[in-house]
Amino acid sequence: MSTDDLLQKKDSLIARLKAKGYLKSETVERAVRKVPREEFVPTKVLNQSYVDRPLSIHHGQTISAPHMCVIMCETMKLEEGHSVLEIGAGSGYHAALCAEIVAPEKSSNPGHIYTIEIVESLIKYAEKNLERSGYSDRVTLIHGDGGKGYSERAPYDRVLVTAAAPEIPKPLIEQLAPNGIMAIPVGSRGWYQELKIVHKDSDGKIKIDRWGGVAFVPLTGEFGH
Repeated sequence: MSTDDLLQKKDSLIARLKAKGYLKSETVERAVRKVPREEFVPTKVLNQSYVDRPLSIHHGQTISAPHMCVIMCETMKLEEGHSVLEIGAGSGYHAALCAEIVAPEKSSNPGHIYTIEIVESLIKYAEKNLERSGYSDRVTLIHGDGGKGYSERAPYDRVLVTAAAPEIPKPLIEQLAPNGIMAIPVGSRGWYQELKIVHKDSDGKIKIDRWGGVAFVPLTGEFGH
């Protein structure tokens, strides 16, 4: 598939996401336009890079549908300079989207993405994808149990969880900074969960909003299924 074909498909996808009300902000739209999703999907499904659905990668994991990535970026209200913890690196695509927003090229106040992946082979896969697409300097990959977070760099302005937990892991709430936001799917191992948006105010008080039904692979590890 040619570069022009991919760009046309990306333009069509963006138009649909805007028409459906998922894609709202200029910053998220710029990230979707800038990050080449085709660099994060297996070669055999390259022609589906801009189809709005999840795609299988490795070890039973998926790269989330574009609309879901957009929804989570929008609900977290990412800003340049933010420190972001992602649970579930997968292919690295969502981390790249976040990096494009919080640490755009030539930023005078670059943020950073710390992404944890429990499947070791996916770390290598994501690492190659991020390096090839130019985001390896803005994303740190960690092999570990995502439900435990990454206390070494806490607190985080934003926490993004890309796998469904039975309940919100306490370490992730603790590592969320005051005035921080977390987006996390919560529910069963099946293909229905609820996306919850966790807000921590300046005094550490927690408020949880509910976005609606979603479908994610299950979180594994100590706080998973």
